[in-house]
Amino acid sequence: MNPDEVITEIESSGLRGRGGAGFPTGSKWRTCFKFESTPKYVVCNGDEGDPGAFMDRSVMEGDPNTVIEGMIICAYAINSHKGFLYIRDEYQLARKNMQIAIESARKHGYLGNNILNSNFDFDLEIVRGGGAFVCGESSALMASIEGNVGEPRAKYIRSVEKGLWDKPTVLNNVETWANIPPIITNGADWFKSIGIEKNSGTKVFSLVGKVKNTGLVEIPMGTTLRELVFDIGGGIIKDRPFKAVQTGGPSGGCIPKEHLDVSLDFDSLNNIGSMMGSGGVIVMDDTTCMVELARYYMEFLSEESCGKCTTCREGIGTMLKILNNITLGNGKMEDLDLLEQLSETIKEASLCGLGKTAPNPVMTTLKYFRNEYIDHIVNKKCTAGVCKNLTSYSIDKDMCIGCGLCAKKCPVQAISGNAKEPHVLDMKKCIKCGTCYSVCPTGAVKIGGAVIES
Repeated sequence: MNPDEVITEIESSGLRGRGGAGFPTGSKWRTCFKFESTPKYVVCNGDEGDPGAFMDRSVMEGDPNTVIEGMIICAYAINSHKGFLYIRDEYQLARKNMQIAIESARKHGYLGNNILNSNFDFDLEIVRGGGAFVCGESSALMASIEGNVGEPRAKYIRSVEKGLWDKPTVLNNVETWANIPPIITNGADWFKSIGIEKNSGTKVFSLVGKVKNTGLVEIPMGTTLRELVFDIGGGIIKDRPFKAVQTGGPSGGCIPKEHLDVSLDFDSLNNIGSMMGSGGVIVMDDTTCMVELARYYMEFLSEESCGKCTTCREGIGTMLKILNNITLGNGKMEDLDLLEQLSETIKEASLCGLGKTAPNPVMTTLKYFRNEYIDHIVNKKCTAGVCKNLTSYSIDKDMCIGCGLCAKKCPVQAISGNAKEPHVLDMKKCIKCGTCYSVCPTGAVKIGGAVIES
């Protein structure tokens, strides 16, 4: 196959970038191919930083050769002679295995000069990640490879025209590269036969959280969330009520039970305010506080923001302060309107994808779980029992069977009572850890709101 035929095959397959944005891979290659400026670069984004996600790590550790082969094919197609694998600094085994695979490929003539006597030269180099979440963003990643601070830049010029050292660059993530060799081997039609229209092929998801079967799952695009959580995942631990899932990492959205039948594809998830992201799926049950969840992600993103643009740096910080106040019981109803206004401003005016998607956890929890915010503000109560300032526990004497399990498990001996008689909880000793609530077999332990002292 000549370079044009290779790119046409990738275009025909409908492969979209598996890093989160879902941009058509073939279109990216075609655009870079058209630019005559040299040298050109091929880059692999292995800076997987989403909490609960480990898809790329698994591929780099277990099948590095497929990633290398995908990059060689792209390099041949766009006439590139140098490639970089940007791998997260914490992924020591992934870097080790990838380096072994690169050296083996050189030894066998798949990398280096005159590959397979084809007069085509291409080699790869590993770059250790900068240790920042924002370095997973394309332009920040390239700045880091260049030896600069990992800060994003405006996208008025795409990296396929001016990327690494202002030269044409194709950047794809690990999973995207791993899809290339099977497409070339089996053909575009084979790949398109898997998945659904405009979302062909499979997607690897990291299924974690309050689900019975956790781990990596590779499924056809278009599989429903219900199938993933209940058929493959086996349902919720202890068969507790399903509450939501969060997809797309810290910048993704929370999907409630009314959207359990949503198709897991780029477009359907975007339509309900979430995103595919790299493929992390965190399952939550009724013991998850959605306000605290939003606060946690805002705290994460506030720490990981590079601080280059004001809307992201100050906006996320302001949202975090508001959410902290709400979880501490100091929230006001007007805070909800302010959170929504800030979210819109940050999405509109931030420089890179981190800022533009950062408000998603807040926006989706406000949309689908607004009652929890109101409970925190008006009733001073955290229904899930997570926000300690807004939580109290009590034992319903009519439901208590006196099994003593709560008293045995209480870390501060705040519960007392005789066997087979109702037990009593001393609120002055209680540290609100929730252990009694989780172990009670009859549901006698009840969660209440903040105790207002007279």
